[in-house]
Amino acid sequence: MGCRSFLAPWKDENGNYKFEGRFNQGVVSLNLPQIGILSGGDEDKFWKLLDERLELCFEAIMCRHNALLGVHSDVSPIHWQYGAIARLAKGETIDKYLFGGYSSISLGYIGIYEMTKAVKGCSHTAPEGKDFALRVMKHLRETCNKWRAQTNIGFALYGTPAESLCYRFARIDKERFGTIKDITDKGYYTNSYHVDVREHIDAFSKFEFESEFQKMSSGGAISYVEIPNMQNNPKAVEAAVQFIYDHIQYAEFNTKSDYCMVCGYDGEIIINDDNEWECPQCHNKDHAKMNVTRRTCGYLGENFWNVGKTKEIKARVLHL
Repeated sequence: MGCRSFLAPWKDENGNYKFEGRFNQGVVSLNLPQIGILSGGDEDKFWKLLDERLELCFEAIMCRHNALLGVHSDVSPIHWQYGAIARLAKGETIDKYLFGGYSSISLGYIGIYEMTKAVKGCSHTAPEGKDFALRVMKHLRETCNKWRAQTNIGFALYGTPAESLCYRFARIDKERFGTIKDITDKGYYTNSYHVDVREHIDAFSKFEFESEFQKMSSGGAISYVEIPNMQNNPKAVEAAVQFIYDHIQYAEFNTKSDYCMVCGYDGEIIINDDNEWECPQCHNKDHAKMNVTRRTCGYLGENFWNVGKTKEIKARVLHL
């Protein structure tokens, strides 16, 4: 299902839970910061705009669903006939798996932090901001529940990973609205409900705070903290793991494991003032001659990212 996707519990005709073979029909993501900007800080206007955008999202999501209706199992026998998802007969449609919650279909969202900043003038970690952000999350979740009841389709609220969308949405809004401090000036929007990557907050407080939002993101969510090399402090890692187990559904640690093939530097490859990856020891900038490992959405992987995601990675602070 992906790094953060969740599926609601589902039982077959015999009352047995079914886990394998289930899937997601698609995601349409909502640009929450843009709605906040357009509201001009007027909360009444914000809620009106939000509902208008939600209706557009519903139309777009249903386009995805309707495109799947009537699809025959023959389009991908491995998936639909030989058990990767189902064992349908040749020529049989996949329609029965599109209803009743067997599969999900998702309303994604991005930029709770920037949205709150635009409407309330503060981070969603501030008391006033948190109240507003949680009310928005609750409304999004209730809207998904309403759509599910109307259609018998497994609508769910999904914290969009935003590997590239964090840059695309922010770039579009900067071109349209200009530079707005803490919103369009960063080059990226914050992943789902996460605390702003620049905000100094300890790991335990971050997990505790984000757990309240994660509960409502039924279609998928993940939280993380940035940590240094913890080889010499395993007790701290154990304490953090236990805290995750006790307080939050899904979370991870982000650490760095880089290597320069030119000089043999085995440490953190930096992002310089020109937004380029650079070895701090020999100043190598050749991507082909370095390994850089970072979390992009929910995975640690070797990669190089678009300018917005690179700026977001550069802005991250340590939480432990």
